Amino acid sequence: MKLLLIGDVVGKPGRAALLDRLQDLKEQHAIDFTVMNAENVAGGFSITAAIADLLFSSGIDVMTSGNHIFDKQEVIEYIQKQPRLLRPANYPPQTPGNTMWTGKVNGVGVAVFNLLGRIFMQPADDPFRVANELLSSLADDVKVRIVDMHAEATSEKAAMGWHLDGRVSAVYGTHTHVQTADERILHEGTAYITDLGMTGSYGGVIGMKKGDIINRFMSPIHRKPDHSKSEVRICGAVVDVDEETGRARSIERLNLSHTS
Repeated sequence: MKLLLIGDVVGKPGRAALLDRLQDLKEQHAIDFTVMNAENVAGGFSITAAIADLLFSSGIDVMTSGNHIFDKQEVIEYIQKQPRLLRPANYPPQTPGNTMWTGKVNGVGVAVFNLLGRIFMQPADDPFRVANELLSSLADDVKVRIVDMHAEATSEKAAMGWHLDGRVSAVYGTHTHVQTADERILHEGTAYITDLGMTGSYGGVIGMKKGDIINRFMSPIHRKPDHSKSEVRICGAVVDVDEETGRARSIERLNLSHTS
């Protein structure tokens, strides 16, 4: 099974680029299943129902998220009725939304879940314990298991990769918006990369207008930053998984320039 994993999609530039290239990428790499992180897709903060529906109808199978998922109030109602939009599983149990998606892809059981790191992040439950609980709830025939570790610290992401090695097909990091060059297959067969990188504008600071962000560092008086628009890139990875064992055969990093 071929997986297309897309990192944080930021604002209209990132979303437009992905929508423009998604079908080509799926055909080029013979993709069976596509996951993207959606927490920054609406103006850089959260997602709307209309944007989510557009992305799903355009070929995204499941969307993960992170610490910005509830920045827009309308998400609360939408996420409760859309099982393919996930919130971090280690938020408090009463938090709206689904913690894991399971289903069949070409007759093969697939599971996706999303965890939030705790280092330099808002309070959350222990992601390592929650990952163990989610995995213990899965049937043995759910062989393909995909984990988005949305975290700031590279050490926490790497620790999660080793913690789940051999128990899931892929562990990948999101949140920092900077792609890492450490993609590999871990010892027991799990594909790993510390951060998939951002799909969006590289003409600013992690997708936002550089002037807005520079001002935030220089002055206590600032406004909510707007997304930048130039130098758009699509970042992610393609993972090939053995459907019988759930082990990854290969991981290929994607970092593609895009001109509209």
